[in-house]
Amino acid sequence: MKKYSFFIAVCIFFLFTILIVGYLYLQPEPKDMSYPTFVAQLEKGQVKEIIIKNDTFLEVKMKDHSLYQVPNPQSESMKEYFLLNGATVKNNKVNENLIIQILFMTGILGIGFFSYKKVMSKDKIQLIDVNNQKEKNKSICSFDHIAGNEEAKHMVKDIIDFIKDPDKYAKLGAKMPRGILLYGPPGTGKTLMAKAIAGESNVPFYAVSGSDFVQMYVGVGASRIRQLFKRAKKSQKAVIFIDEIDAIGKKRSPGLDQGNDERDQTLNALLTEMSGFHDNEGIVVIAATNRLDTLDEALLRPGRFDRLIEIGLPDINARHRILKLYLENKPMEKDIDLDKLARETVCFSGAMLENLVNEAAILAANQNSIKIQQKHLDQAFYHIIAGNEKKDRSSINQEDLSITAYHESGHALATKLLLPENKISKVTIIPSTRGYGGFNINIPKDRLYKTKQYILNDIKVLLAGRAAEELIFGSENITTGASNDIEKASQQIKEYIMKFGMDGELGLFNNDAANLNADSILLEKCRSYMKNLYKEVKHLLNTNIDLLHRITKELIAKETLNEEDIQILCEK
Repeated sequence: MKKYSFFIAVCIFFLFTILIVGYLYLQPEPKDMSYPTFVAQLEKGQVKEIIIKNDTFLEVKMKDHSLYQVPNPQSESMKEYFLLNGATVKNNKVNENLIIQILFMTGILGIGFFSYKKVMSKDKIQLIDVNNQKEKNKSICSFDHIAGNEEAKHMVKDIIDFIKDPDKYAKLGAKMPRGILLYGPPGTGKTLMAKAIAGESNVPFYAVSGSDFVQMYVGVGASRIRQLFKRAKKSQKAVIFIDEIDAIGKKRSPGLDQGNDERDQTLNALLTEMSGFHDNEGIVVIAATNRLDTLDEALLRPGRFDRLIEIGLPDINARHRILKLYLENKPMEKDIDLDKLARETVCFSGAMLENLVNEAAILAANQNSIKIQQKHLDQAFYHIIAGNEKKDRSSINQEDLSITAYHESGHALATKLLLPENKISKVTIIPSTRGYGGFNINIPKDRLYKTKQYILNDIKVLLAGRAAEELIFGSENITTGASNDIEKASQQIKEYIMKFGMDGELGLFNNDAANLNADSILLEKCRSYMKNLYKEVKHLLNTNIDLLHRITKELIAKETLNEEDIQILCEK
């Protein structure tokens, strides 16, 4: 019933308003009567009641119940004259518009009050729900549930030990870190790491999102912060986790008066609460963000978030362990090659790997398999990368198929010649549901750095599709299929010159850091690189034109080629 109380109250108010307005405006409309006629009827004793409505009109009720409207003479002896002639006189000067305005304003204030009460009660309910939920999960998650991120695990072990045995550190005068900031790309396991810290420490886990504190009502966010910390302090030892802290912790613009801004008040409340911890109290605040560069410096100074820990994308060994962990309790064939899958899933986060395994399980169920097979994992991988295969291909003519085949073959051949250490997982001319006419999955090796030559060769591979089209069909028949390749190549050239300082003439120069107005020079440089690299890759394909025709012919025949197929064609 409480769930609908606000709605019922609003309905009752509007119904009441409608009744009042109806009463005021749906009365019988009085007829007009001249004043001399009214006086004649009054003296004859035909008038029963006279109501002084306003300064302009009198409302006259006759003994036969008819209703008339008469001009108001506004004389001082008017009432006495009416009474002497046997009529009842009433003074009813009511401003109907004023009544409606009062009702309207009362309704608006009432709705606003109920809304505010509802929001405030919702805040309390949310905090209670968070408390209960995380108390229940207190000891479920541990480091056994996390594959990879070994460096991060090592960096938080002393925090866990500090929570468990603060006296050990107090004897040496050590103070417990106020907060830990986990940063890294989305889906890498920052929330899971925070849960594991609470689980390993066997303490309550209070989790909220930064966006929960940003509200339209001033002071609500700061109030939530204080309530959250008050609950945590009652537990004496606890982990408070704030996800997406950039929602409240963004850098504040200098020189602007933002003291009344809701976000600033919330951030100030958080900083105050963190500063109010007693030494070795046993409460640690963990925050997570994927936008470290946007955070306010006040959050990152010593005494606030003392420790910054990167939760990065998993390497090949970590991906293997993550896949093994997610497949652990699922029925699967023994011949599944996790090493192959770990090699292919470069730049996959932990969340993406979990999604891949789940997609494979769904595919297995749809195909009525009792176990997950290698083909299900492969299909799930390609589904995540490029979407599903398009079933209806009736609209694709032979000319379009040929253009797509040469385009994708150009990418594949350039990869084999320029980046032989990369693996061509799949080349296909089967269109996908994401709008690709075909696609080429080129998987690089895990590497810490990219060399200058690698970047230039990678750009050439991106331009090879357009170059193949021009070689085979002519410069007047190139297509729009290379738009995404050109976009990526342009971005890489821009970073090559402006970010990495690899240009021979400009040298160690970063335009963003220098903040110079050198757009025209840089634009000309980018155009020059694009033109030269395109010319080089076109010459490379032209030199190996027979191999390009051979790969294309096989691709049209089979629709899909893999690494082994292309290797055999290159060795012929």
